[in-house]
Amino acid sequence: MTTNVVPLGTASALPTEERHLSSVAVERKGRVLLFDCGEGTQYRLLDADLPRVRVDAVFVTHLHGDHCYGVPGLLSTLALQQRCEPLTLVVPPGARAMLEAIPGSDPDELPFPVRVTEVGEDLTHAVVYETDELTVEARPLDHRGFAMGFRLEERTRPGRFKPERARALGVPEGPAFGRLQSGTPVTTADGTTVRPEQVLGPPRPGISIAYVTDTRPCDGGRALADDVDLLYHDATFTDEHQARAETTGHSTARQAAAVARDAGAECLLLGHLSARYGTPEPLEREAQSVFSAATVAEELRRYALDPRDKEPQQTAATGQP
Repeated sequence: MTTNVVPLGTASALPTEERHLSSVAVERKGRVLLFDCGEGTQYRLLDADLPRVRVDAVFVTHLHGDHCYGVPGLLSTLALQQRCEPLTLVVPPGARAMLEAIPGSDPDELPFPVRVTEVGEDLTHAVVYETDELTVEARPLDHRGFAMGFRLEERTRPGRFKPERARALGVPEGPAFGRLQSGTPVTTADGTTVRPEQVLGPPRPGISIAYVTDTRPCDGGRALADDVDLLYHDATFTDEHQARAETTGHSTARQAAAVARDAGAECLLLGHLSARYGTPEPLEREAQSVFSAATVAEELRRYALDPRDKEPQQTAATGQP
């Protein structure tokens, strides 16, 4: 099942005619996870043809307005749409108080359950969201104040079931096939025990996505990016303005590319771009001089990640278990 990464807003601080405020959607099996929710994010969901009612969780990196001012509007809209499903908010300290102070966005007064997880400033590493199929972890970043980055990782799935091998071992079709696929040994009519590893291929890793903004290059960001399939990283400036990047707690395109290269990332999307860059070419050119699989994130484009691309290559059957 393909997972789509959809940049909704790639601007830093100031929106432009071409760039909107920070937000990235991850679309998976018809559901949506949002990373940051700058002002106007709910409009960008409409533009991307991503139904707002299918948002399951929102992860906010920090409480600068360009990353969180869209949350109250989204909550109000979901209430008007008579949402019943729970929504998870993973937020920095102070976010709940902010929402309680805005009419229509108090989590305790909304007509649907809102699970608010405020991550403390003592964060070193934590799993902040999980389902049967994936986890989202958080680590601290290096911004002007407390900020965190996130990594979504699908759980490893069992290897593909080999029915012909199961039949050859005397396993009858039906429930016994299902038990083996779920990892439970079965006993055949002649008393032989067949173990799942005898009839399953190699485990199948899932895809991974890291969201690392706003930050200077730091250990937390590098850990989130380790061997990731797609890294979305702060690239506010080019090298010409490296001193300003350091002062304001951001990264240059070259620094983002070095993080991706050193972490072994498969590809890099550059985001959080300063309004001083009317076109993305200077940032992209700088990043590609360090890491060839770098590109400036294109808003509303679906960047598809398919876990089947990560599966071990199948070899010819040898008849051996």
